[in-house]
Formats: sequence, structure tokens, C-alpha cells
Amino acid sequence: MCGITGWVSFHQDARTQAPVIEAMTATLAPRGPDAGGVWLGERAAIGHRRLAVIDLAGGAQPMTDPLGQLVLSYSGEIYNHHELRARLRRSGHEFRTRSDTEVVLRAYAEWGEAVAEHLDGMFAFAVWDERAQRLLLVRDRLGVKPLYWAAVDGGLAFASEPKALFAHPEIRPRVDADGLREAYSLLFNTGPTVWSGVREVEPGGVLALDRDGVRERRYWRLEPGAHPDDRDATVAHVHDLVSTAARGQLEADVPLCSLLSGGIDSTVLTALLADELRLREGPHARIRSYAVDYSDQAERFTGDVLRTGHDTPYATEAGAFIGTDHSTVVLDPLALLDPEHRRAVVAARDSPIGVGDMDTSLYLLFGEIRRHSTVALSGEAADEVFGGYPWFHDPEALAADTFPWLLVTGDEAAMPLNPELDLRIGEFRDDTYRSALAAVPHLDGETPAEHRQREMQHLSLTRWLRQLLHRKDRLSMAQGLEVRVPYCDHRLVEYAFAVPWSLKNFDGREKSLLRAASTGLAPDSVLRRPKNHYPATHHPDYNRGLQNLAREALTDDTVRSLADETRIKPCLDTAPDRLRWGHRLRLERVVDLALWLDHHQPELAL
Repeated sequence: MCGITGWVSFHQDARTQAPVIEAMTATLAPRGPDAGGVWLGERAAIGHRRLAVIDLAGGAQPMTDPLGQLVLSYSGEIYNHHELRARLRRSGHEFRTRSDTEVVLRAYAEWGEAVAEHLDGMFAFAVWDERAQRLLLVRDRLGVKPLYWAAVDGGLAFASEPKALFAHPEIRPRVDADGLREAYSLLFNTGPTVWSGVREVEPGGVLALDRDGVRERRYWRLEPGAHPDDRDATVAHVHDLVSTAARGQLEADVPLCSLLSGGIDSTVLTALLADELRLREGPHARIRSYAVDYSDQAERFTGDVLRTGHDTPYATEAGAFIGTDHSTVVLDPLALLDPEHRRAVVAARDSPIGVGDMDTSLYLLFGEIRRHSTVALSGEAADEVFGGYPWFHDPEALAADTFPWLLVTGDEAAMPLNPELDLRIGEFRDDTYRSALAAVPHLDGETPAEHRQREMQHLSLTRWLRQLLHRKDRLSMAQGLEVRVPYCDHRLVEYAFAVPWSLKNFDGREKSLLRAASTGLAPDSVLRRPKNHYPATHHPDYNRGLQNLAREALTDDTVRSLADETRIKPCLDTAPDRLRWGHRLRLERVVDLALWLDHHQPELAL
């Protein structure tokens, strides 16, 4: 995993601007702590920061072809790079390294703009083609790896994170009403961002720039196909797809581990990884696994709208059942109030929107894991793929005429913005919801109930999942840790999306197919366990400290101009041990807003 950045301009000579590309590249050093490099040509400047994972000696970037006509800056992992290497060799390509980076470079030389269709993995990359005078930006199908761009004189600049763009003299951190609306509506559009003029390359998207301008296309979309398999065949195929995805993502030349929460998603994944590791390295091989907990959790755990139980006992049992080298990272709840930790999280996100203590704890967890491992595998996306969220099963959510997660997060947890801003978020949500539903494909003969479930899954996979992947990428890469997500394998996603809901929910429980496909891979207690979200601290001293941070944030004139103090005051006046989850998240967002304003110093054009 790495950080990429650069620009192309047909109006300026990039060779005179080495300090600019070096500054842009330096902002991404946490993503790539092992090495960095830049390439300068007349029309293009390309930068790269490297986190070395495969072929530690041979994968330096930016990478050029032998003639110096192609320049690649690449972030991610290509899981079918061995197969592609063999195929490209048969076509006459010669290789100098073992890296998947060189496979991407040679694949572009072979297939040009059609390169993306041949790649399996998580990736974001830029290729500058000197011969064609063309820049190509490519992003993986589910949007696991980020890729942003903005216009500059005579071309565009690109980067893994907006902060790198802001090191270019023509791009300023500017926020207008549209950006605030995007951020605080919680709709997770892909394309526009909180930053004026800064856009994302679409997941499954390709952007090309040449002298004729910018062209964008999608090489992959989530589409349902026919599903002729019966229940037994479907369960067997799900098992095969999950197993194949897990095995294919185990390769690394650095220490690797698994994130094991004690839920079914992470437990099944860890079990498959452990079995494959034993096949490769012998019966005594053990994969490292990690869980997170808080020092007060065993005594103070209180269920809420997102959490039904304490994770640690399940994670410990799962680790023993599978035979992992398991560790629980125990955090002091008060450490989550540390201004340096919180500032680092907000700086990593480049956004005022997060989930407060859950972001800070994930950042600290990743920092602890990075002491021992460079790569971690996560069970993220199984809920979206297999129907694990409450909104797939709640009649009220199914009947609601809005995005289902808004019924959970709701206005109680939203950052209350000053009504004088007149952002019309309600209107924006309604319009966006109608557009989102219009993008959901129909199958002939599908009942209204089946189609409604397909809408729920499409919204979850194309919107809700994106912010989870964004969170995981930013907070892991801020610690120099690569996180892989096997449940985002596009073949698994495509197959599961085609499965009718009646089969996906055949036993009336969430994630029926994954449970059925996981027999023998997890303890019965885990297989029976209901969905549980990422843990949060329940310590009243944390709540008290958060209230104090929010009061301090509201002493800032800009924060007060953006926030609706009348709706924040009840959260400040509530006794710390009675602060509801939604109101606490509201305070988290006030604090994060203040930190974001202080760190990024955005120009506000409201």
C-alpha cells in the first residue's frame, strides 16, 4: 500500500516545479513510510510514497518502462498478479522485478485503457503515457483505495488524499455550501467531496486526460445476474468464493495478521486464513490476530442501538478455537480524549465527519498492530454483501422513504448546523434518494419485496460501505498499516448480489448464507451471535471529558457560526452517565469540526 500524487499540465513545463511535487509527495509520507520518489517530465510530475509489502527490494516507484515512455504511480495490491505475469510473458513482456507494480505497468503497455478489466484487487493508480501524451487514473471496483483529483491550469492534479492536492499552489482548501451539504447529509456520494473543486474518481472508474480534455467511464457496475443455483449449491459456492478471496490475499513479504472481533465475519475469515497458512508453512504455523477493548468495558458495558454484547469473550474464544496467536489491545477510555490523538485522526481523514471515539480507538489499535505487522486482513463488507444490518430485516426501515442508515444515525446523531446556513439538507436527501433508487437495476419477474431488498443491498454496497472503507483506509494508512478486505472481492459481491433475498435469508436470520457456509469454521457461540458493531467506551468520565472538549470548541467564532448551539446545549447539560449514544456522537462532531477547522484552515465560501 502506498500514496500516489502528481499532475499533468499542457500549459506549463513541470520540470521547473520539482519543489511542488516533492511537497505534494511529502504529505503522503505516513501512507508510505519506507521510501519515496518523484518523476518529472515536460508535461507531467509524478510522486510516490511506498509501504513495501511485496518484493521489498524491487518495487520502487514511480516505475518506468525500459524506454522511459510509461510512468506508473500505484497504490494497492493486485491479487492475480502471478497469473497476469505469466500471461504477459507469453505475449513477449520481460520482467525485472517480482512486484505487482511492474505487472500493472506491463499490463497497461499491453492493454492500454482497458487495463482495469484485467485486474483483481484493491488499487488506485496513475499512468502517464509520454507517447500518447495521456494521463490515466484507475480505481478498483468497490473503491477500497481512494483517488482524488482537481483541475489545474491546462490539466489536473491527483492524489490518494486531498491534503496532497492542497500542496499544489493552484488548489486551495475551500469549502462552500455544497461541500458542507455533502459532508453533513451522510449520504456518502462518490464524486463530490467536502472540498470545492476536489472530486473522487468513481469506484470501478477510469479517468483519462489528454489534450482534448477529461473523459470518464465506468468499467464495472454492480449488476444482478441470473441465479439458477439451489440452496445447497449457493451455500457451497459462497464457501468457495470466500475461501478463494481469503487465500488470494494472504501473500506478503512482511508480517501479516487478522482483525478478530469475535463476530462471524472476522472469525470465518481468520479461520480460513489460519487453515491456508498451515497448509503453506506447516501444522504449527499460527496467524496473529487482534481485537480491541476498553479497560472499563467488562464492568460498564451497556447495550445501545448498535451494540448487543461485549466483544472480548467472543474474540478470545474464537482465537482459541482457530488456534491463532491472539492479542487484545486494551485502551484507556481517557486516552481517547488526548488532543494529539484526536488531531491526528482528523488530519488523516481530511474531513470533519467521523465517529469520534470509535475513530480514535481504531487509529490507536492500528498503531499498536503496526508494531508487529505491516498487513492486516479485515472482515469489513460482509454485512453489506450478506445482509447483516438491521435495515435488511426491520419492516419500518424497509417501508421508509429514505436511506436506511438515517433511521439509525438520524438527526439525533447528526451535527446540528446553524439554520441560517440554509443548506436544505432535507431536500438534498430526498433528491439524492430518488436518484440512488433509480440507479438500482431491475430483474425481470422480480417481486416488489425482492426488489426492495435489492435496493437495500445496492444502497449499502454503493454508499454505506464507501464511508467504512474510507475510514479504514485513512486510519490504517496514517499508521503505515495496510488493511485488506477479502469480502470486497468483486466476484463474491457479484454472486451474492444476484442471490434472491428469500435464499439469502432462508432461515430468517441475518447473513444466513455466510452462517451456513461457515460450519466448522467458528464456535457455535459465534455462529449464533447477532450483529454487533465496533465497540465504544461507556465510561462516564469519557463523556464528561467530551462535554468539556465540546464547550471549548464552541468558544471558537467559526464553530459557533456553523453549529446550532440551541440543539447542542441539551447534550452539554445532560449528566455524563445519562448521555445517549446519539447525543454523544453529536458532541463528537462538534469537537471534530473545531479540530478540522484548526488543522486545515479552510476558506469558507458560504
